[in-house]
This record gives sequence, structure tokens and C-alpha cells, in this order.
Amino acid sequence: MKKYVCGVCGYTYDPAKGDSESDAPAGTAFEDLPDDWVCPVCGASKDEFEPED
Repeated sequence: MKKYVCGVCGYTYDPAKGDSESDAPAGTAFEDLPDDWVCPVCGASKDEFEPED
């Protein structure tokens, strides 16, 4: 599973860790996050994220 980086603040979503702040358990792929999921650091929407190189 790929990591995705927020283009606004640089936060990296790591699917191996998930996002405990929004009830996304470890193992949740970025593509499987709900459409209304936002960056836990700056609040940017999913479309502001790019796959990590």
C-alpha cells in the first residue's frame, strides 16, 4: 500500500498506521478512506494528497 503526502502541509498518510483521529484502523489503504476524510494536521481534502515517490 502506498503512502500519500498532503500537498498543503506535508503530512504523510501511512496505511500501515492508519489515522486514529478519524477511526481509520491500521491497514486502511488511502483509496479506502471515506471521501470526506481530511488531513488530520491541516484539514485539507483527499484531493490535495499525492502518492509518495
